[in-house]
Amino acid sequence: MSSIQRQKRYEVSRQLGKVALGQEPADLVIKDGTLVNVFTGELQEHMDVAMAQGRIAYIGNADHTIGEATRVIEANGRYITPGLLDGHMHVESTMLTVTEFAKAAIVSGTTGIYMDPHEIANVFGMEGVRWMHEEGQQLPMKVFTTIPSCVPSTFDLEDAGAQLGVADIEEGLTWEGVAGLGEVMNFPGVVYGDKTMSGEIEATLRSGKAVTGHFPAEDDRMLQAYMATGVSSDHETVTREQALEKVRLGMHLMIREGSAWQDVKEVVKVITEDKVRTDNMSLVTDDVYPQTLLRLGHMNHVVRRAMEEGVDPVTAIQLGTINVARYFGMDMEVGSISPGKTADILLIDELKSMVPSVVITDGEVVAENGKLVKEFPVYQYPEQAFNSVRLQRPLTADDFLLRSKFDATRTEVNVVRVIENSARTAKMTAVLSVQQGVIQPDLGQDVVQLACIERHGISGQISLGFASGFGLKSGAVASTVAHDSHNLLVMGTNAEDMALAANELAACGGGMIVVRDGKVLAKVAMPIAGLLADRPVETVAEEVAALEEAWKELGCYIHAPFMTFSLIALPVIPEIRITNRGIADVTEFKLIETEIGADQ
Repeated sequence: MSSIQRQKRYEVSRQLGKVALGQEPADLVIKDGTLVNVFTGELQEHMDVAMAQGRIAYIGNADHTIGEATRVIEANGRYITPGLLDGHMHVESTMLTVTEFAKAAIVSGTTGIYMDPHEIANVFGMEGVRWMHEEGQQLPMKVFTTIPSCVPSTFDLEDAGAQLGVADIEEGLTWEGVAGLGEVMNFPGVVYGDKTMSGEIEATLRSGKAVTGHFPAEDDRMLQAYMATGVSSDHETVTREQALEKVRLGMHLMIREGSAWQDVKEVVKVITEDKVRTDNMSLVTDDVYPQTLLRLGHMNHVVRRAMEEGVDPVTAIQLGTINVARYFGMDMEVGSISPGKTADILLIDELKSMVPSVVITDGEVVAENGKLVKEFPVYQYPEQAFNSVRLQRPLTADDFLLRSKFDATRTEVNVVRVIENSARTAKMTAVLSVQQGVIQPDLGQDVVQLACIERHGISGQISLGFASGFGLKSGAVASTVAHDSHNLLVMGTNAEDMALAANELAACGGGMIVVRDGKVLAKVAMPIAGLLADRPVETVAEEVAALEEAWKELGCYIHAPFMTFSLIALPVIPEIRITNRGIADVTEFKLIETEIGADQ
């Protein structure tokens, strides 16, 4: 905090003190509500909250703070809660700009997020991170940033559009509004002393900020070695047993409930059945789609899900407010209703519904009854952001034909098998026919063609493989949302449709597409970095719904297929993936051949 900021904060504190004493009027007072006290766990009836200068001045009977110009909101017994905080999320997964996401999330009660913009970092490096960070700083929602730690997620298995090193992290940690280091996905690198990983963690610890984690493995020795380096949280916990182990070791447990990965039902059993303390736990979304934002909400949905699984309502709210703020060392500013704290407050009719009728940020009403009542500033991304799909040439059907290395009519191949509602994949093999030297997909075995093309203008490298688990019967799909390096992913039953899908996406600047028989069935254009749409949430949600229906027309009925598809190139979660360099065995952290050998 600069000397000017400290002086301003001191002046505000003096003003708050005058309001608390009744010497100056409050700007806004909520009258006669039921305060959800996240410090004590109490529900305090007939409480008022007085606000001034964007902060909380007084709690209790606040009649003495009301002046002629004070706005008074009659709560009439409604619940008064702190604004909700999301401790780990990727705004890019919403397919929206930070501004459009904030518009959708703030009406459902999210007043602050801790975003990890490592998707755009993999395309544009620190420049892309800065764009999203700057956009967030001008909004009514508090947008804190964790600087991406693993760009690319691995250096040996894939090629991204950018690389971040220790110097980049050190620079980012100095920006105002940066809360720590983004999820450290390269846990083997951390454990075995990779210099870049070690340097990033050490720089973050020196700055006094949080090192957020990502640990999907089940090796207790690896876990404890990982924690010993300074990584202090994890959001990849999917079982009660994993959760219990981590909280016993002192790791902050982030319980995830997003659009595709829904872990609350299983993981909150450590609360409802094991009865462990919840001080070192929080709720997060990680990845959320636009349809989820419009239909279910954001953090209010996650808190509600915890309640539905038996978590006490006040405890659930603590998991989405004060616990998040404490983890990031920001509980003196956000996460509670307390004198001097930022006035981010919700009025909720029914606690278990978690639907706010009034949303207040910085002491100002920004939403009422699900509608925004405050204008949001416009952020203009630079022209560079709209030029991220840089293929070396238009692709042809021939680019998607995998030729056998053997003189045989059948051959055995490695296949990436996806698992519905899971970020993990399974390694399987299949015996496929070879026609005129080209290995053929086999829809009867649910084995389709798969390709990953470097799209950042570096090498144009194309890798080919096979996928299973989607149930495609025809057509092709493609996506420039391809975690985490975000190259161009293409999958299909025939090479012609695959080439069309890839070229159509390149022409519109990236996004997601479904084609069949030479025609586009559905498309979501994401021209900003090939990751973000430049349209309102309602429009994008309609396009995504049409995209999902188009997947079904091709024969795919798994939940959130485009999200599962977008993760098929992520070489930090077991077992097997495709990258622009080839097929990656994540359990061994090495590239393997697609074709194993001729079937005798």
